[in-house]
Amino acid sequence: MNSYFARKYVVQGIFISVAFLIALRLFYLQVIDDSSFLAANNNVLRKIDIYPARGVILDRKGKILVQNEPVYDVLVTPRDVKEPDTALFCQLVNIDTADFRQRLEKARKYSPYKASIFIKQLSSKTYARLQEHLYEFSGFYVQNRTVRSYPDSIAAQFLGYIGEVSDKDIERSGGFYKQGDYIGISGVERAYEDLLRGQRGVENVMVDAFNRPKGHFMDGKYDTIAVAGEGLVSSLDKDLQVLGEKLMKNKVGTIVAIEPSTGEILAFVSSPTYDPNSLVGRERGNNLMNLFKDPYNPMFIRPIQAQYPPGSVFKVVSALTAQQAGIARPETTYFCAGGYHYGGGKIMRCTHSHGSTDLYNSIAWSCNTYYGYTYAHMIDSRGMRGSKAYTLWRDAVTKFGIGHKLGIDLPHENNGLLPTSNFYTKGYGNDKWGSSYNISLSIGQGEMGITPLQMANIMAIVANNGFYYRPHLIKAIGEKKITKPEFTEKIYAGVDEKYYPPVIEGLSRAVNRPGGTAYAVRIADIEMCGKTGTAQNPHGENHSVFFAYAPRVNPKIAIAVFVENGGYGATWAGPIASMLVEKYLKDSITLPQYIQDRIYKTSLLPKLNQPEVKKAGKPVNAEDLPVSIDTLFPQVEQYELPVPEGTTATQQLLAPFTPLTDHYGPE
Repeated sequence: MNSYFARKYVVQGIFISVAFLIALRLFYLQVIDDSSFLAANNNVLRKIDIYPARGVILDRKGKILVQNEPVYDVLVTPRDVKEPDTALFCQLVNIDTADFRQRLEKARKYSPYKASIFIKQLSSKTYARLQEHLYEFSGFYVQNRTVRSYPDSIAAQFLGYIGEVSDKDIERSGGFYKQGDYIGISGVERAYEDLLRGQRGVENVMVDAFNRPKGHFMDGKYDTIAVAGEGLVSSLDKDLQVLGEKLMKNKVGTIVAIEPSTGEILAFVSSPTYDPNSLVGRERGNNLMNLFKDPYNPMFIRPIQAQYPPGSVFKVVSALTAQQAGIARPETTYFCAGGYHYGGGKIMRCTHSHGSTDLYNSIAWSCNTYYGYTYAHMIDSRGMRGSKAYTLWRDAVTKFGIGHKLGIDLPHENNGLLPTSNFYTKGYGNDKWGSSYNISLSIGQGEMGITPLQMANIMAIVANNGFYYRPHLIKAIGEKKITKPEFTEKIYAGVDEKYYPPVIEGLSRAVNRPGGTAYAVRIADIEMCGKTGTAQNPHGENHSVFFAYAPRVNPKIAIAVFVENGGYGATWAGPIASMLVEKYLKDSITLPQYIQDRIYKTSLLPKLNQPEVKKAGKPVNAEDLPVSIDTLFPQVEQYELPVPEGTTATQQLLAPFTPLTDHYGPE
């Protein structure tokens, strides 16, 4: 009997315990856990991301460079798709049935329960057709967003482009971005991404069983609005940029123009260029790969990444630093008999036999001999070993922005190249080498390489009589027109103001006096101060260089033009610069029409050699080899050329640049 009652209580206890556990579970599910509530809500609620419009970019006069236009992404939740009329859907969005099945399968693999993008960037016209029938396609809905539009198709390398975020972008952003978001990839779009992108919003929309929107949940109480990105006012002059790109059509090279009094960049031309609109829309991926494969490399941002021997442009820096060091004065003269003799019988030839030449005419006539002597005194006649004297010389030169980044507001700026004394000491074997070991530096050849931006900045320094503002592309941010403080800082070049007038006079004579190397490109009623240059190119025709500023008093523009394979500076770079300067200052061009026609119509694109590359035992074209974007456009600080195995350190450094030769061609 007692045993019976004991079993009875055990069984009752079990039933009570089970009932208590069930009640506890029900309480948890209905009161504490909201997953079931959320699952139910998700059947009637749709959270829609509201993408903000990116900030517009204007030129310095308020003209539009970049704006936004609406597009529509079609999203799909595979679980909710109910036997759609596939043929009709494909007709509405211009795809075929095989593509439809492939896209749907991809969405299922991503997640049967989560929405993912089915088709990106439908136009307004296509969306209008689809919208009329959207209720027939359960599981599909449309999300609005904007993409970039470039009304004039200019300044592609300056503006940059946008693309979808990568996994690394998402990780670095700390969760700000998610799959499908856009981010600036290059140019201003990249440099000012944090300001341009804006803030995403969310709408909670109620839908019925037929996938039709029925209004905002709780009258929008839990919605958040999207905040548009900040607008930017660039320093670019749209009209000047358009003209610069026309003048550089079918040429390889660059134009950089700076306002000396502010450091604002007026023109930023990298040629060949491309239409930035080609990197928007559904063909963006194909177009991007075609650009990366283009042998003329339009994705290369030449104003800040190309590195050239400056040639005679550098004589301006040599004249200024020599005066500051007490090595030269305006009346200092050297006799030019056609070249500078050095190193036991070697000669660095000049353009002409200039005879007795002072500092003024050394600039106007571009006398190599004068600067050979000047450099020799700087290195050999200062009572110290060559390496120490060279270090003093190099320190003075770097203050002009050579050999290091200027800090422009774009990613991947090149340092340029100006070797330290250790490089030459290592090559020579000790530190007792003299000026003859690297005499080509005296006229901007040899191991020296500077960017076109650095060239233009040298002219801005001269125009300002000794200082510059950091070159920049964005002059004002947002409605409050904020300017970054680093762009208002005066940076001094280390040469006293009193040493600039002789150099400026020489630059004026080069353009405005008969016999000057740039006399043919002078501008009526404007005293332009400039300098031609011919940078040697061991791989083909020499490069044409011209840099200048104008007017002489109260300068408004400093400019550098570099035309690869263009020959003499006065032939191509000079006329291009002259037309741009006159256009900017007078809004007219008076250069003879036949010269203008020659500039516009002539192609200087180098002929391409397509070497065969052996692969798997048979020859194939290099363009047929698979390449990755990382290989084609490395995001690195320097671009290095491949060198053969066994090449010495000295040969590696010299490889991309012009070796010292026995003759330097005319300007």
